[in-house]
Amino acid sequence: MESSRRRVLVVANRTAATPDLLDAVHRYAVEQPTTFSLLIPDARKAEHADWTLELALPLLERAARGPVAALTGDSDDPLVAIRDAVARDRYDRIIISTLPRHVSRWLRRDLPKRVEALGMPVEVITPRRQSTRDVVAEATDIKFPGGLPPAGL
Repeated sequence: MESSRRRVLVVANRTAATPDLLDAVHRYAVEQPTTFSLLIPDARKAEHADWTLELALPLLERAARGPVAALTGDSDDPLVAIRDAVARDRYDRIIISTLPRHVSRWLRRDLPKRVEALGMPVEVITPRRQSTRDVVAEATDIKFPGGLPPAGL
């Protein structure tokens, strides 16, 4: 029954395919039936939005054990995009996947605290590994000659 499924909004951009986020999505999917949506808040100015959807969506779907809805926001302010998503659909929890504090604009702007004001639990995930090559190799189980994928990946 769809109404008994937990609904989780995943907010991410460049970190949408990191192992830490994929592990969290998998953990939620295993705990109880869960429906996931991936929101890329500032998609129109985010240079990685297409890449994120192309790479991250299949990996998130594998971790979620089912389809993940792709949402994009039009606002430069990620809080506005999250508010819009929450106004359009019901969510039980929000996961914010962001870069580490020293480079994250979202964390410098205290986005998680501002999102908590919407009245639902918020979990923040920052990647321990940032190498795209590590993410691709781990997520796809690809064995590259010499142990590493080509430098352009």
